[in-house]
Amino acid sequence: MTYQPPFKITATILSLVEEIGEALGRMQAVELADSRLRLHRINRIKTIQASLEIEGNTLNLDQVTAVLDGKRVLAQPRELQEVRNAFAAYEAMSQWSPDDERDLLTAHGLLMAGLVDELGCYRSGSVGVHGAQGVIHVAPQASRVPGLMGQLLQWLAETDEHPLIVSTVFHYEFEFIHPFQDGNGRMGRLWQSLILSRWRSVFANMPVESLIRDARQDYYAALNACNQVGESTRFVEFMLEIIFRALQSASSTEQESGQVTEQVKRLLSELRGKSRPARALMQALDLKHRPNFFYHYLQPALQQGLVEMTRPDTPRARNQQYRLTELGRSVAESWK
Repeated sequence: MTYQPPFKITATILSLVEEIGEALGRMQAVELADSRLRLHRINRIKTIQASLEIEGNTLNLDQVTAVLDGKRVLAQPRELQEVRNAFAAYEAMSQWSPDDERDLLTAHGLLMAGLVDELGCYRSGSVGVHGAQGVIHVAPQASRVPGLMGQLLQWLAETDEHPLIVSTVFHYEFEFIHPFQDGNGRMGRLWQSLILSRWRSVFANMPVESLIRDARQDYYAALNACNQVGESTRFVEFMLEIIFRALQSASSTEQESGQVTEQVKRLLSELRGKSRPARALMQALDLKHRPNFFYHYLQPALQQGLVEMTRPDTPRARNQQYRLTELGRSVAESWK
């Protein structure tokens, strides 16, 4: 191995690697984490929506879910295509090897189908990254891209660094090279998830992109700072913090969903796929005593964020109904 991406192992990086390892341990039975975290579909959708929103797609979580369920959504054709492509790419992720250039190009072909001219191949022209104040990064010349990507993939195949560090360094170097005509941001995030999933399968469905979206200014600031100094240390620190927060969030969700009472479980089962008024829910649950329904079924579900009102601004509205939240749907799906 001759190429070594420039970065430093700092005390912050070592601490975060240790904290992430401990967080994985607290989640118990990491090899079974996919089922324990109830992540597969709901977090896959979160990941797709967040990654696309970072790139300017305006569809919200409910709209993305509707698109993937085959329902009609009024939106720009390009945005709908981006959603379908992203889902296809993330679903195919388990088939790919992170250091295989053919798989990288195949992934770009899936992710950007119908969206760019140069599909599944490296760019033939110049590209730059634009910010509020103009061009903030000019990527290497197109003629250099195959060689740079070859070096980076070889390093990925041969390095002995910790997978957490490797995935993040690769992410930064990939964005610096900007090897494709378009789709570099979403490809970089997809490939980091792929690298991490080869280390711990839980990362295949961990919505790290949601936290990146929420901190997108810091995300771009970390990338730009690294571009200026010519090494990726700050970006590694930033992304490890994001990964740690994602694990904390997933662990918290698991704990909350694991405390659901039998009464609340029955309520969630009755609300699958529809919204219903309180009276109809009581009838379906064969309950006669209204206070019992509210105190033992409805209120706990509302407090845990599993159920929400259709008219939250007017809680006592005569036409008030109740429906599952995003979290409620994910918890209910896990019992099937």
